[in-house]
Amino acid sequence: MKKDGCPYCHQGEYLAKFGVLAFETEKSEVIVFKDQTYKGRAIVAWKGDHVAEIKDLSDADRNAFMKDVSDVARAIDKAYHPARINYGAFGDTLGHLHIHIVPKYEGKEDWGGMFVMNRGADHYASEAEINEVIENIKKNYNA
Repeated sequence: MKKDGCPYCHQGEYLAKFGVLAFETEKSEVIVFKDQTYKGRAIVAWKGDHVAEIKDLSDADRNAFMKDVSDVARAIDKAYHPARINYGAFGDTLGHLHIHIVPKYEGKEDWGGMFVMNRGADHYASEAEINEVIENIKKNYNA
């Protein structure tokens, strides 16, 4: 069942404030973050009924979801060659299963520390830049 007010369940205006749906897999939605301070940053969100935590998935669904996370991370790595990729699974305020995939570059923003969740609209990439990130991730997804 979809949860009222959940941006991942309904993909409405709230989701559009911070991300753009890039593509879907059988189990996940891949969302490119509008704040591209960390070039290639994306979110993999559980698709379908509202699920709050990974522990709430069946083993098969968990494995498929985590494969999607890994496959998106590989695509970002192929496209942008970050020094590391950080992962974040938070749910305090948006209780829908999603994992942030945050490429980090040595000597760049927040290297050696926690990534900043969202620096705000004044740091958002242009529509053209976001579309380029989407195309680069899609091109390298399972390539």
